[in-house]
Amino acid sequence: NYARDCSKDLAREATVYSVMKRIGFLKTLRFATSKWSRAKQQIAAFSSQNDASTPASFALNLFAGKLVPDEVFPFPQALSQEGKETLGLLVDPLTKFYEEVNDAAKNDQNEKLSDEVMDGIKKMGGFGMQIPPELGGLGLTNSQYARLGEISGKYDLGLSIVMGAHQSIGFKGILLYGNKEQKEKYLPRLASGELIAAYCLTEPTSGSDAQSIRCQAVLSPDKKYYTLNGSKLWISNGAIADVFTVFAKTPSDETTESKREKITAFIVERNFDGVSSGPPEKKMGIKASTTAAVYFDNVKVPVENILLEPGDGFKIAMNILNNGRFGMAAAMTGTMKGLIQKASEHASQREQFGGTLDSYGAVQSKIAQMALQLYVTESMAYMISANMDKGAEEFQLEAAISKIYGSEAAWNVADECIQIYGGMGFMADAGLERIMRDLRIFRIFEGTNDILRLFVALQGMMHAGKQLKGLADAMKNPLSNLGVIFAEGINRTKDAVGLATASSVAQFAHPNLKEPADQATTVISKFGITVQDLLAKHKKEIINHRRSEERF
Repeated sequence: NYARDCSKDLAREATVYSVMKRIGFLKTLRFATSKWSRAKQQIAAFSSQNDASTPASFALNLFAGKLVPDEVFPFPQALSQEGKETLGLLVDPLTKFYEEVNDAAKNDQNEKLSDEVMDGIKKMGGFGMQIPPELGGLGLTNSQYARLGEISGKYDLGLSIVMGAHQSIGFKGILLYGNKEQKEKYLPRLASGELIAAYCLTEPTSGSDAQSIRCQAVLSPDKKYYTLNGSKLWISNGAIADVFTVFAKTPSDETTESKREKITAFIVERNFDGVSSGPPEKKMGIKASTTAAVYFDNVKVPVENILLEPGDGFKIAMNILNNGRFGMAAAMTGTMKGLIQKASEHASQREQFGGTLDSYGAVQSKIAQMALQLYVTESMAYMISANMDKGAEEFQLEAAISKIYGSEAAWNVADECIQIYGGMGFMADAGLERIMRDLRIFRIFEGTNDILRLFVALQGMMHAGKQLKGLADAMKNPLSNLGVIFAEGINRTKDAVGLATASSVAQFAHPNLKEPADQATTVISKFGITVQDLLAKHKKEIINHRRSEERF
């Protein structure tokens, strides 16, 4: 109680002296005082070192109980005035195209896109949005791409997948990691839509476990080409693609790893001998996009078609997915906007019990909750895209969280929209059942939400573990590291008496939000302590404690 009453003054030496004297640790205090000067220097050095090594990622630092606000407060804006004007020139034509040319219901019924739709997207430059202008593309930033992706998500998720599978993941490997020759050879024709791209990772025996792929590529004796064998499953654009980014196991030539195989990324053309694809799959939703198996039978792939170096494939595969996930949140934003518009219009026109549906609190509550979920998803999508445009390197956790939340929020919004429509929403003519069918896949592909939850937990705990290791190393020689230990002790003491150890969220919030902001600050601190305690308890075995990981 005394410590709580003096909480504001605990940092003062006089108060610390008074507390320790009252509880009988005067001898300890004299010893500590003799070390105090050195300890203060160590605390300052430790804090400075921590600040220098702390990544800017907002989500990653939550696992260490830290509020690092730079990428969140104030809300990031990356578009220049010229960028906004460029975007403005693209939004209206794309919206008009979806409203007047594209027919989502017809695409769903025919299970393909018409030539008119494909030609229209090509003319607008829709297949090369982020390819640089000097290579034939529009050269859009991530924020601009997200805005156009939002429009696609509002009107037709099937067409959105065709475009996304092509550029968000299909040729993204060439864009991010291709050398000058590879980019000049492929990107201009991919930008024009002359060539369509696909991303080939999933196999019959490997879904979420990408490391277990069996597709093999063996280097020829003259080291001029690889012979590729195997198959890929459920490939978006698989039946129509001309260029594939293919991931395959290649034998390692490192003597220290003997026969261990690594994953390598290849650019494979459909016109290479031995490349074929199966018939389009019959699917629940996104029927306008073609999904098919792709087969490789003794395909000779020139060594010039390797992305980066042999063995870099897994890193490339994961970074492509990480880089593209923000686009999914943007598409879900558009979908939710369309659904809320439908629900609001119906609720304002449908009369029951002497009043329109929107006059009843239950319906108002549903629409308010739908708007909240939209607001969160939209905020995350544009926060991530803006930070990427500003050069952020640590955004994989935020991207994963936005994909998880956005896909589940959109499903909930679709469900509530149907509920507001009642029996009418269950009928095909309302167009809602198609949207719900389309939405179901978003919780599965590009990393299932279950696996991404584990990814978020493990990546966050890995970051927290590095912080904990520094403390553990200091504990091995406590007298020489009093500053480090004392700094941690301060945090533990603050937590014990109910004070937050993280920087205050309230400094960034409107005065009306002070109370929830203070609560947020407290739980950030407690979350960091909880992560640290469980890591100390389970150490590396934490990976086998899935219930704890799910909670994280």
